[in-house]
Amino acid sequence: MTDVEWLNTEDAAKRLGITTRTLYRFMDKGQLPAYRFGRVFRLKVSDIETFIEECRVQPGTLSHLYPEASPAGDDDDSADINDTDND
Repeated sequence: MTDVEWLNTEDAAKRLGITTRTLYRFMDKGQLPAYRFGRVFRLKVSDIETFIEECRVQPGTLSHLYPEASPAGDDDDSADINDTDND
């Protein structure tokens, strides 16, 4: 039988780089398994590592987060620096 490595909620949140409030939300939604021993919660390191891998972003899935490049000439902010209309 293999020994289980446990983390408390504070250490688990630090390992994930999130707040304990966010960690509790993941636990409550069933996204991250947690165990209650009396009045304390513990999380398995192996479950945290699995959670991290499941959260991995797949390439090509983030295009909705950045705007498409506009076609040349459609950019309102571009000024023609050669425009010398000094009549």
